[in-house]
Amino acid sequence: MGTSSFAVPVLERLAASEHRPVLVLTRPDRPRGRGRKLSAPPVAQAARELGIEVLQPNSVNDPDARGAIAATRPQAVCVCAFGALISEPLLSDHEIVNVHPSLLPRWRGAAPIERAIMAGDEVTGVSIIRLTEGLDSGPVCAQESEPISTEDTYGTLAPRLAALGGELLVRTLDEHPPCTEQDDSLTTYADKIAPQDRRLDPLRSAVELERVVRALSPHIGAWVELDDGTRLGVLRARASVGSGDEHGDPGRLVRGGAVPALVCAEGELQLLAVKPGGRREMSGGDWLRGLRK
Repeated sequence: MGTSSFAVPVLERLAASEHRPVLVLTRPDRPRGRGRKLSAPPVAQAARELGIEVLQPNSVNDPDARGAIAATRPQAVCVCAFGALISEPLLSDHEIVNVHPSLLPRWRGAAPIERAIMAGDEVTGVSIIRLTEGLDSGPVCAQESEPISTEDTYGTLAPRLAALGGELLVRTLDEHPPCTEQDDSLTTYADKIAPQDRRLDPLRSAVELERVVRALSPHIGAWVELDDGTRLGVLRARASVGSGDEHGDPGRLVRGGAVPALVCAEGELQLLAVKPGGRREMSGGDWLRGLRK
C-alpha cells in the first residue's frame, strides 16, 4: 500500500527482491495541475510499469478491498506513504509493516522529513514498524539513521530516505527481527504542512527561515509577502547572520544588493531562487533586475 512518489523507490526495491508484491493498493485518481485532469498516483503508475496488479479502492477498509487482499494470501502487507487510515479488522487480518522516514518515536505523523529539517535536526532516518491503530506508534522492528547536511532540502534528503527505506524493508522481511515497543515519553509529532507553515515570518530568525525554505523545496514551496500584498515564492535562500540591523524593521525587503534580502528578527534571508506568481522559477538577481527595468 502506497501513494506518493516517496513510496515508489520502496516499491521498486521490493519488486526486485524475493518479496515481489502480487498486488498494489493505492488511492483513487485525483484531479491535478492547472487543468485539473485526473491523474493516477505515482505508485499506481510505477506498479503498472512493473506489471503488478493495481487496486484503487475508495477505502482499503471496505469489505471488497479486504477480500482482494485476503485472496492473495500475503506473507505480509507493506505500507509506505499511503496517506489514508488503515483500521480494524484489516489491522488484525494480516501482518502489516510500515516504512516511516524518521527515527521513531521522533516525528510521528504526516511530515517527518519536513519537520526534521525545520527543527535543525542533524540526523534522521527510517523506521520499520508493525502497524497498529495509534499514529506511527507501533513496535519498531528495524531502524537506521541518515545524516542531514546544512545544504539538504526535502528534494535531496527524501530520495536517500526512500532508498534506505527500501533496503531496510527487504532486510526486515528477510530476517524477521524482533520488534521493540517505542518509548512514548520521547515522542514528537510531525504535523501536516499547513498554509501558515509556508509563510516566511520575518519575526523569526533568518536561520530558522532558511530551514523552512529547505524543508519545503521543491515540492511545496515557501513564500514571502511583498509590500503590495502579493506573494513571492522562495525556492532557495541563505541566512546572513549578523546583518539586518542597518536595514530597518523585520519584514522589509532589501533590494539594493545582488539578490533581494528579507530583514528578519535576527539577520537577513537572502532570496537566491524565487518564483513570482504565474511565472517560472528564476534567480533572485533576475527578479530584481526585472523590477529595476
